[in-house]
Amino acid sequence: MLLNPRFNKLCTWRESDQLSLLSVSLRLVSTNFHPQSKPIRFFKAFATMVKAITVHELGGPEVLKWEDVEVGEPGEGEILVKHKAIGVNFIDVYYRKGVYKAEKLPFIPGREAVGVVTAVGQGLTGRKVGDLVAYAGNPMGSYAEEQILPANQVVPFPSTLDPILGAAVMLKGMTVQYLLRSCFKVEPGHTILVHAAAGGVGSLLCQWGEALGATVIGTVSNEEKAAQAAEDGCHHPIIYTQENFVERVKEITKGQGVHVVYDSVGKDTFQGSLECLASRGYMVSFGQSSGMVDPVPMSVLAPKSLFLTRPSLMHYTTTRDELLRCAGEVFTAVANGVLKVRVTKTYPLSEAAKAHADLEARKTTGSIVLIPDNS
Repeated sequence: MLLNPRFNKLCTWRESDQLSLLSVSLRLVSTNFHPQSKPIRFFKAFATMVKAITVHELGGPEVLKWEDVEVGEPGEGEILVKHKAIGVNFIDVYYRKGVYKAEKLPFIPGREAVGVVTAVGQGLTGRKVGDLVAYAGNPMGSYAEEQILPANQVVPFPSTLDPILGAAVMLKGMTVQYLLRSCFKVEPGHTILVHAAAGGVGSLLCQWGEALGATVIGTVSNEEKAAQAAEDGCHHPIIYTQENFVERVKEITKGQGVHVVYDSVGKDTFQGSLECLASRGYMVSFGQSSGMVDPVPMSVLAPKSLFLTRPSLMHYTTTRDELLRCAGEVFTAVANGVLKVRVTKTYPLSEAAKAHADLEARKTTGSIVLIPDNS
């Protein structure tokens, strides 16, 4: 057994590994021993073991496994982050099921976390051990106690905010920011339709949309979620299990339709969403919780000169300035009370499968967060 002093954890090595270490040590001593030589860091090249959720095969929540994985040292331009809180998003479900393709199997899911920098790659400036940081989007792999990240993909996280709130709002909040401010710029007088209005992204869309002066219509599945959506700024909650949302939207808008639809549901709502749009309206399809949308002939857009887009956060934060601006607006909105983040439940990281099952069964509202078991 070897004790890695930086991680303060026990690592088990094969006999061949120990012989290799001895060989390297002897070579370093014989070639580098000099009164002015810098201290030799024998452990830098070796990985430590941390706990993580892994996916070895695609499928239901049961394929999420709680295992030991190796985490090495950050390289050039990288940092090592010890997670405090990890966000759960429907995109994690898409990768687990194979709707979106991971680069390889096995993989660690997750694209959002808040944590503390514990190591910095050689030559990197602007980051230091002890910094509180957050990230959302790329790379995948946040369902782990620790993660190596490109330094240019993280943003400083305000110490005045709770890391649990940060993990709940980072990806969802940045998604809402680009949807409302870039993909379609919502202004006073606009009417918007938000599907899944009581969900993690939906509730933030309602809050921020109302703050921007829009009339907000939202679809939900039951009375409880309708009440929550109304509390979050949805002026007209529609319980789609009790009434036809297309007819209700036409009634609310006096037949004019809405300026933009934000649709994260996909297959079940897509056609109805198109019917709800006003002339020159924007159909923003940014998710597919009910399944992939069938191929759309361009001719369906022609009668009302509609716009159709399938956006992704990563394409709206391609530069460092875009990333910092997007995240900064989210943190400001939270600090100013524009966004009230509702974390309805936290799960131990080891119980990620339970979190996924609840999310897919629509048993959750607002946001759910994973907390590393060692935190």
